[in-house]
This record gives sequence, C-alpha cells and structure tokens, in this order.
Amino acid sequence: MIRVGIIGGAGYTAGEMLRILLNHPEVEIAFVNSSSNAGNKLYDVHEGLFGETELTFTDQLTFNDIDALFICSGHGDSKKFLEAHESEIPASVKIIDLSQDYRNESCGFVYGLPEVNRERIRKATRLANPGCFATAIQIGLLPLAANGLIKGEVHTNGITGSTGAGVKPGATSHFSWRNNNISIYKAFTHQHLLEITQTMRQLQLGFDKAINFLPVRGDFARGIYVSSYTECSLEEEEIKKLYKDFYKDAAFTFVMDANPDLKQVVNTNKGIVHVEKHGDKVLIISMIDNLLKGASGQAVQNFNLMFGLDEKMGLKLKPSGF
Repeated sequence: MIRVGIIGGAGYTAGEMLRILLNHPEVEIAFVNSSSNAGNKLYDVHEGLFGETELTFTDQLTFNDIDALFICSGHGDSKKFLEAHESEIPASVKIIDLSQDYRNESCGFVYGLPEVNRERIRKATRLANPGCFATAIQIGLLPLAANGLIKGEVHTNGITGSTGAGVKPGATSHFSWRNNNISIYKAFTHQHLLEITQTMRQLQLGFDKAINFLPVRGDFARGIYVSSYTECSLEEEEIKKLYKDFYKDAAFTFVMDANPDLKQVVNTNKGIVHVEKHGDKVLIISMIDNLLKGASGQAVQNFNLMFGLDEKMGLKLKPSGF
C-alpha cells in the first residue's frame, strides 16, 4: 500500500481528496493535518464521510511514515509550508501541490496536466496540480495549439460554481448573494492565464496571442462551463477529427458531437469538449467539475501516474444523472 499524508485537510479540495482516497485500492491514509481541527473526526468537518471512516485530524506531521504528500493549503500557504518543512521531508516522498504556488515550471515542479505532460508526470517527484479554470480552458485549446492553429486572439468565457472560492465564507460566496445571481470578476486578469499561456507556448512555438478571459461567478455549487472562440480556416469535420485524434488516448477527456451540458461532468473526473464552426470562427465548449478534474480528481490522476498505477484507479466516479 502507498501511504499518504494530506496537509490542509479541512477544505473542499481535501474533502474530495479523502472521498476518493478512502476508496482507492492502493492507498492508506497515514495522516490528515489540520491544526484547528486536531482530534476531531474527519466527518465532523466533511459530513459526507460519516460511515466511511473513523480517522481523526491531527496537528502532527509524520513525514517519515509516508510515500506521498498532498498539499491542499491555500494559495501562498503551500510555499510557506514547504519552506518551513523542507529539511524534514524525506527525498523519497512525492509531493503534489494543489495551490498555484508552483505552477510556473521554473519552480522545479512538473505541471500536472496529463493531456500534455503524461510522460513527465510519470517521472515527477514534485508536481503542481493545474488550476480549475486553467484545466477547463486548456482542454478546449490544446488540440489547436498542438497543431499551430491559434492564429488570432482567443475569446473565452468561463462560469464557475461557488465551491471554486474555497470553504471560507466571503462576500461573494454566501448563498444569499450567490443564489439567483451572476457576476464577472478579474476580467482579463485572472491568475490562471499565466499557466494557460505557459502551456500554449509549450505546444505552439512562438505563441503570442491574447487570451481574453472573462471569469463569471455562477449560481451553482460545482462545475465549470467554458465557451471559447477564435478564428480557424479548417472545416468543422476537420476540426472534430483533429480534436478526436488528440484525445484518443486521454483517460478522462472526451470529445462529444452533441452540444453538452454541465451536469454530464459534475461529480466526475471527466472533461468534455465540443466544437462547432461558425463562419470563420471555431466555437469550443469545454467543461469539468472544478473540485475533481479541476483539483482533487486530477491530483489523484497524477498520483496514479507518478506511482505507476492505472491512471483511472479510484476515479470511476459517476454523474448524478439529474
């Protein structure tokens, strides 16, 4: 069994991580760290785990007892944590960080987007899990970039569920504000644009086009629905073939002929992509569950690759169907 530890165990991503790992056939959870919840049962915080486990949170860090460490801390906190404990973590422990702190590959972490970096992930000892918006947008653009087809600006709109804002309540995440409401935030400046551009440059030499991104707060709990468009000279059938060829070996990303809806990916680790041609423009719809393929599910997918396991192990999650 592969023994794992989890840092920042009280948040939404940690809750999803636990839901997956408790049923993963090759994993034993060694500890779940949360200083503020030390001694409490996991289900005292993650109520859906009642009846699944009697594990408790701990404020102890037993790094010598683990093979892998998932860091589910907030942005900025992951880097502080690693800097404070670097000398205590054995070199053999593989680290998967879910924050944005190490997504710039100059930091020495492998960027964990399996659709482009699968072989590098297999060899990685330190991995930066992609952002949720970044994952959803990138799976829509990767085939174009890989074929050098992004010739002009990209216009993209993404609607995200309230869980994307994290577990700590804020002015724009309270139910009374979020329900029956919608708003744009961080127009053209969202932090995930940095990692998206990094990948586009990896795939398309000399990529220098603007990605005009409008992030939108949706009035639902989970999921990300992205619609992007850019100019493209290929016919629709050529584009569809290009996308299906690109994703033919992908474990969780699928190209769908019919126009999809968000509920087809919620509660799964799937990414669904749909393309249409309108005049000289290609419209790409791409969607994921922000807590799974956009966070914890993709982290476990990367964990599987890093330990030589079946990429899908523990991740055969199903949508609700309604």
